Amino acid sequence: MRQARRLTRRNVRLAERRFLVEGPQAVREAFSVPECVVDVFVTSPALARYCDIAAAAASTSVPVHLCDETAVAALVGSVTPQGVVAVCRYVDVPLTSALGPDSALVAVAAHVREPGNAGSIVRCADAAGAAAVVFAGSGVDPYNDKAVRASAGSIFHLPLVVAMTVADAVEALQARGFRILAADATATTSLDAMLDSGALAGRVAWVFGNEAWGIPDAERAAADEVVAVPIYGRAESLNVATAAAVCLYATARAQRAGAAVPPLSS
Repeated sequence: MRQARRLTRRNVRLAERRFLVEGPQAVREAFSVPECVVDVFVTSPALARYCDIAAAAASTSVPVHLCDETAVAALVGSVTPQGVVAVCRYVDVPLTSALGPDSALVAVAAHVREPGNAGSIVRCADAAGAAAVVFAGSGVDPYNDKAVRASAGSIFHLPLVVAMTVADAVEALQARGFRILAADATATTSLDAMLDSGALAGRVAWVFGNEAWGIPDAERAAADEVVAVPIYGRAESLNVATAAAVCLYATARAQRAGAAVPPLSS
């Protein structure tokens, strides 16, 4: 338990390449990734309620540790812990491993610092059928407990790429035939115009910037197009996770309605 509690610190997570996953649904999803789960900590009531998790642990020889509610709560930042926490191995992969020949949609979180937004972007990308999510620049740790919780298990569904600069991510994606679209509320090109022109039907990587200052000028300049989500009502703006959902779903729909995307460049 003491070793697991240390994983609440980012430097320890990075050194050990392990992180904490809280809640029955997320822990179930973690077991879907081979050799991902290392330990499970659970209260007696939760063990009785989520017997499938105990069965999954037994079938993979993962130790299950019975703990009281105070001990389990100390592992998570949740106000209402659900009584089950798993220690998991990192799931990120290199960008080259994340992309397959049919990969057509990628989300790049550039300097995104709010954990809830980071996890929500992963969840939105998963729901939209994206091939991968890239965390680039000086952003939040995607293995932060709040980010993992906000992903609602999606962190285990699609490849995650971390520890890249935004410039390196953009260059690598462009080399593989992706059109880089930077989402920015100040852009003159609207998402509607991109949809109407058919520009979203090909291979697309969206770059979503920092909550406070958006995407730096140099990184905007590296994009093939800077695009704004149109605001039809009186709202000042959308937060980055909501904007990501709109852009990713618009692109997914365009790609499914258009011609087949050609094979990925090597």
